[in-house]
Amino acid sequence: MDIITSTSNDKVKHVTMLVNNAKARRKEGLFAVEGIRIASEIPENMLKECFVSEGFAAEHEISEIFGYKTEPVIVSSAVFKKMSDTQNPQGILCVCGKNEETADDFLKERRSGKIRLLILEGIQDPGNLGTMIRTAEGAGFDAIIADENTVDVYNPKVTRSTMGSLFRVPVYYVNDLAALIDDIRQSSVTVYAAHLNGEKSYKDIRYGDRVAFLVGNEGAGLSDGISAKADELVKIPMQGKLESLNAAVAAALLMYSL
Repeated sequence: MDIITSTSNDKVKHVTMLVNNAKARRKEGLFAVEGIRIASEIPENMLKECFVSEGFAAEHEISEIFGYKTEPVIVSSAVFKKMSDTQNPQGILCVCGKNEETADDFLKERRSGKIRLLILEGIQDPGNLGTMIRTAEGAGFDAIIADENTVDVYNPKVTRSTMGSLFRVPVYYVNDLAALIDDIRQSSVTVYAAHLNGEKSYKDIRYGDRVAFLVGNEGAGLSDGISAKADELVKIPMQGKLESLNAAVAAALLMYSL
């Protein structure tokens, strides 16, 4: 059994780069995920390579985790810790291929029929984005579309917090969010923006079959330009002295209102 024991190994350096560098992930179309739970969710066609620590390999049958046969690369515990983004690594890390479909590709296939979209502007917290992806799956949403100022969906903190939903809810980035909103409205999608200036509560809206919710940055909310693209501004009623909720909580309330 060959075991990689040096952090200078080319494979190790490549994985470390994918874990730490968003630019490298974009350029190569690859990303890394870590942990038993999320590894067990990886579709076979997306898995490129699997790395496990020596201790993990001794205690686990890899094919039982994935549900299909794959041969892992085994590394020493010290090397695995260098590759890992966590304080207490579980001992398994996988390199996956990104979904190369674009928002335009997705929307062309959904010009009619029921559709549920979450559209994000400037979400910065990895945990918030990960929670939104998990919630989108639970609420039966079809996709998430985000502007390029939103945190990278393949950031290790995001992928961990999705708990596998990343592989089932597509996330698309666009460089012109305003133009995309115009496009989906032209295909009979009604766009609602979560906004402090909304006149109606989100609970008082009668939603149709083709709906998109807009949620903005944790601190600044939606920009004026993007808010103006919505068909309607909706508010989440607040008690006490609160002005707004955590972005992921607000998104969850909206998504589960359908």
